[in-house]
Amino acid sequence: MSSTPTTKQVQSPLNLKLTITKGKNEAILKYLGDPENSKAIEAGLKKVGTVHFARFLPEPGFLLGLSQTLWVITEFDGTFDDYITDFVNAMGPVFDALLSFVDAPPPLPVEDPKNSAAFGKWVKANDHASNLYSAYPNLTVQMILNS
Repeated sequence: MSSTPTTKQVQSPLNLKLTITKGKNEAILKYLGDPENSKAIEAGLKKVGTVHFARFLPEPGFLLGLSQTLWVITEFDGTFDDYITDFVNAMGPVFDALLSFVDAPPPLPVEDPKNSAAFGKWVKANDHASNLYSAYPNLTVQMILNS
């Protein structure tokens, strides 16, 4: 009986917890809901080219001010460091705008070379590890798009 060797899954999860400054919950949701901002976010995600899924998830009670937590949840290909670098290069201004609503953000602008490493450390410190099931563990975004 032969067994198929297992290959490491190519996708990784990011569960970024954003603590929104009190009084800015409604403003950040308005920012995210603005069609122009939504287009910029979508264009940036496409430009990064390694993101399978991405979403913003406010905790229950967020609009009532009972929670200050807004999650950025993504599944991506490659290493964490490459992912952060790609995001800084493709979406720096978008992240600067998002982080303007955050309590204790990293130094801005994130695309400034002296701030990009601090941004990566900040994301890593606010990322909450989780497992990730994938129905296609060996397929990257680019493999799927080009098939």
